[in-house]
Amino acid sequence: MSESRTSKVAAATFGFWIIKILATTLGETAGDTLSMTFDLGYLVSTLIFVAVLLGLAAVQVRAARFYAPLYWATIIASTTAGTTLADFATRSLGIGYAGGSALLLVLVVASLAAWHFTTGAVKVDHLTDRTSEWFYWLTISMSQTLGTALGDWTADTNGLGYLGGATLFAGALAVIAVLYFATRINRVALFWTAFILTRPLGATVGDFLDKPVAKGGLDFSRPLASAVLLAAIVLLVAVLPHRSKAALTPD
Repeated sequence: MSESRTSKVAAATFGFWIIKILATTLGETAGDTLSMTFDLGYLVSTLIFVAVLLGLAAVQVRAARFYAPLYWATIIASTTAGTTLADFATRSLGIGYAGGSALLLVLVVASLAAWHFTTGAVKVDHLTDRTSEWFYWLTISMSQTLGTALGDWTADTNGLGYLGGATLFAGALAVIAVLYFATRINRVALFWTAFILTRPLGATVGDFLDKPVAKGGLDFSRPLASAVLLAAIVLLVAVLPHRSKAALTPD
């Protein structure tokens, strides 16, 4: 006997990636708003955002069906938490961008390995059990943090600047897209690679928007930039389709 269970994560459509990039940019400006503009510091800001993330993730996992606003609110919470957590690790703890990126990469790989070991498979848009959902959100949160560190490392220490860094990561995503359509490389591996790379793209774009002109930015108001990005995300979530795959699983 079997029953229909609906996956509660958005499928990786073109609209998904557009909203994801906007969400990662919002994560950078909103994270910096709390830690820098409101001067709460990286640690306090991280604790606030992680608490929000855990609360939203718990509601998301316990939900009976896919609900796009809840899903994207959890994504935004993961990217804001990733911003301040990466800044805390690389700056406050003094391990630097290279050290922070290496550590976070290990954590992402460890999360994926533990997911595969525990459930027997790593899926990206067809999750119908709570264990896989928790691993999904853990991996997402780690990848958001890794992406922040990669973006800062590229823009701040490798002489590319914010626009140069954004161009680099946009180009890398274009390569991933070509590999997806032109090869048979493992789709799960391509998904998580693209997911990680959208974060530094958003981070560098966010920094370009709100950093001082003297540092290569446009010096926009962080709260204003965050509000505009949030409005754009809300609009796209409302108008774009978010198909959630259904699955038949043994009773």
